[in-house]
Amino acid sequence: MNAFFAAIEERDNPQFVGRPIIVGADPKKGVGRGVVSTGNYKAREYGIHSGMPISWAYRACPEGVFLPCDFKRYGSVSRNIFSVIRGYGYPTEQVSVDECYVEMPNCAGFENLAREMKQKIWEVERLTCSVGIGPNKLVSKVASNFKKPDGLTIVLKKDVQRFLDPMSVRVLPGVGPKTAGVLLSMGVITVKDLRQTYLYKLKEQFGKHGAHLWELANGRDDRKVFESHEVKSVGRQTTFWKDTKDPRIIYDTTLGLLRETFEELTGLGIFGKTLTVVVRYAWFETHTSQETSKGLLTFQEARRLGLKLLVPYFNNKLVRLVGVRVSGFGGGGVRSHSPEEGVSGAATSLV
Repeated sequence: MNAFFAAIEERDNPQFVGRPIIVGADPKKGVGRGVVSTGNYKAREYGIHSGMPISWAYRACPEGVFLPCDFKRYGSVSRNIFSVIRGYGYPTEQVSVDECYVEMPNCAGFENLAREMKQKIWEVERLTCSVGIGPNKLVSKVASNFKKPDGLTIVLKKDVQRFLDPMSVRVLPGVGPKTAGVLLSMGVITVKDLRQTYLYKLKEQFGKHGAHLWELANGRDDRKVFESHEVKSVGRQTTFWKDTKDPRIIYDTTLGLLRETFEELTGLGIFGKTLTVVVRYAWFETHTSQETSKGLLTFQEARRLGLKLLVPYFNNKLVRLVGVRVSGFGGGGVRSHSPEEGVSGAATSLV
């Protein structure tokens, strides 16, 4: 879906149409804690993006419309949309409240099918979505972001490299501002540059992640579409504007992400038992720690566990990214309710 939370707010509050809309924590006139959940396309013109500290967003656009998250409403809209998509009967892997992969049929009419899905979503919820069709998850995901909002991009297998090559390396999953900065220092700007870089150089710089980046640059992704009817995990992560070793900054940021996560869980009507904390150091070494409670996690319990899991990382080492994820929804966690030319086995990403 396109700027999902902000799009719902703009749809339901027509007086805000045309203005920057930022959904997230209370900015408190620039001194608030917490992060941006999403901003509409007007807000993005000011450099505002998901995961940004809300205080920075306020400084960037004090005249913007700042709204609290209403995850109950967003969850209801999400369920309606996925009901439309699953109504077609094709394997659907839901990866978040507003994104999924669909295994498309081997037929000549897959473009018309995608357009029909978009139209039905519009009729049901008056919201637009962007669709990417490609031979694997990577290509379909990049294609879905190629034309926003309300886009439809189809990439045949024979055209994958021609499609990816001229793009910035930032389109590849796992390439954020800092990774892109390191690649730039190596003379790598585009996907083609990355593809033509010697693999050993990428491994020297990034370790295993370097090999993964090289595979992505070559358009390779062997992940399958696994049919799922519920979100398997809900979480947030953010990259610090400047690497930090300050325990207070690390904890406060993680707590803000955790609060956002629980607000979304509440809106979706699901609660999990497992909390995972993700910490990535300045040199790209990533660690995850998790703990599972006997019962469904409350925010207070998750806050306690989060601090416990974070303490080992208060070690005077520079941290570039933190994240949290809640999973383990099964068993009572829900309180409510070979790809040939571009078609066979193609993955469709709807976002």
